[in-house]
Parts: sequence; structure tokens; C-alpha cells
Amino acid sequence: MVNVFAFLLVIPALLSTLLLAAHFFRAENVPGMIASLLILPILIIPRPWARRTAQILLVIGALEWIRATIQFVQIRQAMGAPAGRLMIILGAVAAFTVLSAALLWARPARRRFGE
Repeated sequence: MVNVFAFLLVIPALLSTLLLAAHFFRAENVPGMIASLLILPILIIPRPWARRTAQILLVIGALEWIRATIQFVQIRQAMGAPAGRLMIILGAVAAFTVLSAALLWARPARRRFGE
């Protein structure tokens, strides 16, 4: 029987992956979108290398969110528009992405990936 708690620990990684793919899609970055979507099947593979690969890719995704935040804030500031809410929202998305990677370190998630 599949451990339900282990599956619940993978859901944030799935959501983070979809958010990242949507970000790249909106920016018309098809290679980035495809690369993001490739994390989804990796999360299904019950192998230790798959968990570590997904974690690395999610951390890279969080770095992309931070890069995008800086870029968007600079654009907003150049326009003279407020950027505080933008920083909070995108910062929260970056933090959620890092948290998604960290949840894959939990013991039930590690067991699900065969460790």
C-alpha cells in the first residue's frame, strides 16, 4: 500500500513544477517550460536519484523565481510603480519552491523514493 503521507509530501513539488512551467510559458520560454515539465515524471520514479534530481531542479527553479523577482522589481521601479506586493508574492513563490524541495527530505518521502 502506498503511504499517503509520502504522497502528500510530493504534492508541493508537483505544484511548484507547474507554477514554474506556467512562468516560463508566460515568458514564451518553451525550453524552460519543457524542462520544468520534465520534473513531473521524475517525481513519479521511485529511485533515490530521482528525488535528488527533483530537489536540485526545484532549487534551480527557486533561483529563477528570485531572478525574475529582481528583474520585475527593477522594471516596476523604472516605471515609478510600487513593487512591494510583487516582491512579497514572488518571494513567497520562491520560498514555496524551496520548501517543496525540502519536503522531499522527510523520511516518508525518502522511503517512497527507495531510500
